[in-house]
Amino acid sequence: MAKSDNMLSILWLLLHRGRMTAQQLADELEIHVRTVYRCIDSLCASGVPIIADAGHHGGYYLQENFAEAPLFFDLDEQKSLVHAAAFALDSGYPYADALRRAIDKLRHYATEAQAEAIDRHAEGVTVVQPPLDEQHRARLEVLEQAAAAGRTIEMTYDKGHHRTAEARSLDPYGLAYWKGSWYVAGYCHLRQQLRSFRIDRIVELQHTDRSFQKPRGFSAGQFLLHQLLPSASETNHLITVIVQAPDEVLNELSKHWLFGHALTERTPGQASFQLAEHTMRTYVPYFLLPYGRALTIREPILLMERMAEVAANMAEHYQSMAKGRDAT
Repeated sequence: MAKSDNMLSILWLLLHRGRMTAQQLADELEIHVRTVYRCIDSLCASGVPIIADAGHHGGYYLQENFAEAPLFFDLDEQKSLVHAAAFALDSGYPYADALRRAIDKLRHYATEAQAEAIDRHAEGVTVVQPPLDEQHRARLEVLEQAAAAGRTIEMTYDKGHHRTAEARSLDPYGLAYWKGSWYVAGYCHLRQQLRSFRIDRIVELQHTDRSFQKPRGFSAGQFLLHQLLPSASETNHLITVIVQAPDEVLNELSKHWLFGHALTERTPGQASFQLAEHTMRTYVPYFLLPYGRALTIREPILLMERMAEVAANMAEHYQSMAKGRDAT
């Protein structure tokens, strides 16, 4: 009897008869007990929840809820897995090879009609993202493993703006994917506080033998968002921003990560937001400039003046660039 047949037979016996010893399985199937051990090992490796108890009344048995476990995916479930894989692979998911093998298994064990349907749905969704190099994926894998195992890592981090890269220890609590970039959030031993770091700015990365305990319920995504949005202490000092524009412009603006969270009122042709002053001086002008004259700021004057200053600086920059080109 082929090994696969032995494995299915053992699974059937455990499912319908309950607890059985290796010798009982061997006698029932008329095979050697060592064959039973090998088949049990293979079943466990494939994900079958077989539990082994030692002792006089011991034996092998299946986890209690195994009979209710969905062993097969319907077409909608297969489609959702294929589409989710497309998003993960194109975003730089570190375990790309394992994910591709999982999708290949869906096709391999599907009927011809199901396989054709899976391929049609797979071709229907594409995610456009900048390509990630293998070094980037490798760092993501190291960080994910360290976060799961609770292991501190040593890294050299380049903060940009021509500043010297710094070596620091980090307890990586989790990864977050935001606006086309991967971030790791955790406890920075150099700054002695929670911080987030862009993966593409990590110059060097290595494991250590030090361990840590992640705070219960910590979410890297929520931490990253809280860093970008006003804190509870800032909410009493927010400034109202009123913008007038065609509804299609306001619709796009309201989908933006910052303006979407700051929206307080929306009427036809007008939207009101609550924003911190430092946000209006830094991020907001650059977010609003691409809309050009399609957008009118009604309040506050501070934002109007800042928009004019940023636009003037940009105009001066490109005028000097053009003059330099003419001179050559």
